[in-house]
Amino acid sequence: MKMLVTGATGKLGSKIVETLLKKIPVNQLAVSVRNLEKAEGLRARGVDVRQGDFDHPETLDAAFAGIDRLLIISTDGDTETRIRQHSNAVAAAERAGVKFIVYTSVVNAKESKNFLAPTHKATEEAIIKTGIPYSFLRNNWYLENEISSIQGVLAGAPWVTSAGNGKVGWALQQDYAEAAAAVLTGYGHENTIYELSGQLLTQEEFVSALSNVLDKEVPVQQVDDNTYADIMESIAVPDFLIPFLIDIQKGIRGGTLEVESNDFEKLLGRSATPISEGLTQIIKGLS
Repeated sequence: MKMLVTGATGKLGSKIVETLLKKIPVNQLAVSVRNLEKAEGLRARGVDVRQGDFDHPETLDAAFAGIDRLLIISTDGDTETRIRQHSNAVAAAERAGVKFIVYTSVVNAKESKNFLAPTHKATEEAIIKTGIPYSFLRNNWYLENEISSIQGVLAGAPWVTSAGNGKVGWALQQDYAEAAAAVLTGYGHENTIYELSGQLLTQEEFVSALSNVLDKEVPVQQVDDNTYADIMESIAVPDFLIPFLIDIQKGIRGGTLEVESNDFEKLLGRSATPISEGLTQIIKGLS
């Protein structure tokens, strides 16, 4: 059986690949990457490295050839770009005769009002339409997404947010990676949806855990969206990123990430890594 991971040199993809290499023989694993040079290390370890670009569908036919089980990691970009890229990947998987598609989605993708959801809803629908058995990994929020804010706190800044009382199910990328590897290599996951969330926490609860790990009081500054934008601008966040960050805050405030689930336990036999332990790992990585 041959498995392939797209986006294998990205932050999540690389963790998934490393997890898979501990679970399956190297000759069962292939990866698809845009830039072959970035995957030279994997090729040197015996991984079947293939060039595949979601913007160039013709490259995907060769990349997905002979693949039984495919993990499509969602791409970055605006909604229109991502939907086009994902549609190209799904169509190529169908042409290649792939027998099982795993896709990294977002929590509650079908019903969510989160600004990221339209991409994932469209992609899920495209996969279902092929008739190929699937599993949707509806990931909540990566703890690593908060690294820049944590760095700000370490430099003496308060925790600034306009997310109000909205809750987030933060988890480490490694937890999501292990869940993806479990589904890709396991059996009985055909036509399943996993809502993957850590413990739901407000910004204040999150910062309380961060304060405990740092052993110092971290103030929380709740502001409105306009003030949040002004603060982001004042600390030299690139202009093009600020609307994206505001949309994240709005989505959290609107409860779009408040999805409670024990699906990590179903897939990993354990809950997501506790928030304090995850923060400790991240802070050690920053030091």
